[in-house]
Amino acid sequence: MTSWANSGSRDLHLDLRAVRPGTRGVRDQLIGALRDAVRSGRLAAGTMLPPSRTLAADLGLARNTVAEAYAELTAEGWLASRQGAGTWVVTTNAGRLPTRPRGTPGAPRHNLLPGSPDVGQFPRSAWLASARRALTAAPTEALRMGDARGRPELREALADYLARVRGVRASAETIVVTAGVRHGVELLTRVFSRASPGRPIAVEAYGLFIFREAIEALGGHTVPIGLDDDGARVAELDDIDTPAVLLTAAHHNPHGMPLHPARRTAVVDWAQRTGGYLVEDDYDGEFRYDRQPVGAVHSLGPDRVVYLGSASKSLSPALRLGWMALPDDLVEPVLDAAGGEQFYVDAIAQLTMADFITSGRYDRHIRRMRLHYRRRRDTLVERLAGFDVGIRGMSAGINLLLTLPDGTEHEVLRRAGEAGVGVSGLTRMRHPQAGSNVPEPDGIIIGFGTPADHAFPAAVDALCGVLTATLRP
Repeated sequence: MTSWANSGSRDLHLDLRAVRPGTRGVRDQLIGALRDAVRSGRLAAGTMLPPSRTLAADLGLARNTVAEAYAELTAEGWLASRQGAGTWVVTTNAGRLPTRPRGTPGAPRHNLLPGSPDVGQFPRSAWLASARRALTAAPTEALRMGDARGRPELREALADYLARVRGVRASAETIVVTAGVRHGVELLTRVFSRASPGRPIAVEAYGLFIFREAIEALGGHTVPIGLDDDGARVAELDDIDTPAVLLTAAHHNPHGMPLHPARRTAVVDWAQRTGGYLVEDDYDGEFRYDRQPVGAVHSLGPDRVVYLGSASKSLSPALRLGWMALPDDLVEPVLDAAGGEQFYVDAIAQLTMADFITSGRYDRHIRRMRLHYRRRRDTLVERLAGFDVGIRGMSAGINLLLTLPDGTEHEVLRRAGEAGVGVSGLTRMRHPQAGSNVPEPDGIIIGFGTPADHAFPAAVDALCGVLTATLRP
């Protein structure tokens, strides 16, 4: 539906089409509508928003739904609020921050949003050396549009690297270079939608919402499977008519557990028995701290498992470098879905990454960053020890999940927004259709990899200040 909200003398137009009353989708749709209004410039920096009670009444929503949407956008840095002063827009699509001029445009002052590495540690000199070597050795044809799968140099380097480090059994012919993991999900959605129109893709009850959004943006839809301490409850797939399931098997996002060995075997058996596919997002596979890395499920069934990876967390999301290791029968359908040409990732970046891997520079960088992030994790865990919170996901990755006392997530997000601390609410990661058999704890997700070195101590101090004010240590 498309709705108008009236605040005093001003109308606020929000496009809330596809909202399903009574589900969590209402909150997510409101968040998306407000983001679009800010991004498009319709809500300029400094614009005051209606009080949550007023907007809820105008849109016919629950007040808590609007309050949670405001809190989420405040934590992400789109909005700001202060007790007694209301809520207002602090960024525009042009990235101006009149009320908060420090830092990256649109980013919170203390950026602990999950999913981003410390890009200040990007190995500039080593990357430049690889770029020089790669360009010097590159044939002229490498600067033209080439193989739709990507440059052969990178695909060969990835095949060797992934076999050695992640146990992936793939050849250069079955690897396709993508512009990140989301791009891979989009291509696979097109393939599955063409082959199995109307059938939903199964996903974990808690998972990265951008993948759900990507699937739905292409006209597909998703259905959740449950989750417990052993990971996704893959036995539920027997009751779902789906062509594929998307899992973060090595390190669940956001809860942090690996998929239990028996379930790894079971999901591959399901795929082989039904002709379905496991789409394995190797989330945070590079950074494991307290034990040896968990190998990729791909090795158990390369004919039924699609392996997805990227350089987004190991190097930088700005590189837009990702990859898929595909079963033989999916290579051509994926290339057709991509348009038959490789125009998503530039050839020079691919050549540079190939040299970066084969020269050993990538391994050295990963080892260095593993120590860097482990020190940060240890510092953060030590500082959080005095609070009434649970800490999950410590064994790997660059995020931590803090489970909070019941009923406190919204207040923590609100106070975090007021303090300029960017964190993400656990509620947003929950699938709108997740049932009552899936626990629904309050929580926040903290990205300890995001801040620069000089900014990390102040960010942790600010986070602890928020928790002190809300929970009392």
